[in-house]
Amino acid sequence: MSNPDRPAGTTHFGYTDVSVDEKAGLVRGVFDSVASRYDVMNDLMSAGMHRLWKRLTIAEARVSPGHVVLDLAGGTGDLTRKFARLVGAGGHVVLADINAAMLAQGRRRLVDAGVAGNFSIAQVDAEKLPFADGSFDRVTIAFGLRNITDKDAALTEMYRVLRPGGQVLILDFSTPADVIKPAYDLYSFKVLPLLGKFVANDKESYQYLAESIRMHPSQETLLGMMQDAGFERCRFQNISAGIVALHTAYRI
Repeated sequence: MSNPDRPAGTTHFGYTDVSVDEKAGLVRGVFDSVASRYDVMNDLMSAGMHRLWKRLTIAEARVSPGHVVLDLAGGTGDLTRKFARLVGAGGHVVLADINAAMLAQGRRRLVDAGVAGNFSIAQVDAEKLPFADGSFDRVTIAFGLRNITDKDAALTEMYRVLRPGGQVLILDFSTPADVIKPAYDLYSFKVLPLLGKFVANDKESYQYLAESIRMHPSQETLLGMMQDAGFERCRFQNISAGIVALHTAYRI
């Protein structure tokens, strides 16, 4: 999604305009920095609510034995761990992320959880997926789309790698209800960076994460982008007063 007021060849990194070529490296630096404390910070900054949001996503996916699932921008593997048990020995889950440090944490956590035999790990660029057309029954991306430079390209790729009848599920922070915005802004820009400073020793990365949420498309805007990518039966549901939204759609 382009901004006509932004200079050509640039995009946003939080509230800062950077060159398109520069953003991926900057985002990579953020997640290199936070990878080792990522799961602890998720629990702290969401008061454990991220687990419920992901549980809802898993329920909506209705994954069955034998399914092939792409957990895109899957990081430390929360969804992969659940999906691997649901697809069974006859299915397969690909944990994919652009960031090697996050994937290393994901591999460790999956091994520690006893997951084996029906998952693989791939370091990929979501804008240029290295998978054949129609490879997956489900594609999920949880809290990752907002970090991708060209979201339209990523959505087009998700559509391409889905099989006919396959479902995409996009879980991410979104635009909350007006009544909670003041408190939400206070938390995001005052409390969250301090948590990052004292827990992860990285205030700047969590300042970026707060800003990236504000730059992410609204619920309705993302819905339109999914329709433009070719998806059908597009819908979203707000969770926690719109702090998070789950968008779902199908390739028919």
